[in-house]
Amino acid sequence: MVKHIVMWKLKEEIKNEQLNELITSLQSRFKALLGVIDGLTDIEFGRNYNGGEYDIALYCAFTTREAQDAYQKNPAHLAVAETVRASTCGRACVDYEI
Repeated sequence: MVKHIVMWKLKEEIKNEQLNELITSLQSRFKALLGVIDGLTDIEFGRNYNGGEYDIALYCAFTTREAQDAYQKNPAHLAVAETVRASTCGRACVDYEI
């Protein structure tokens, strides 16, 4: 089992103008990847309400590293990732296997 955790810092203009719409859209779009990408067994996305450097976070679980690699290249994931990249200015990621 592989766990994939990503945190992003949002651009200031996004935080001030489009935050709620963006969060709702990304939650829906990330959740829609379940059942579309082989080996993706769980996915969660949310807004950090506790302060700190990062504003939003993603948690994914995969059956194998190969499934995670396939997720990274999948067009459905890439479309969501494009929106995230356009809205953020910082990123941290941790991947681990259990």
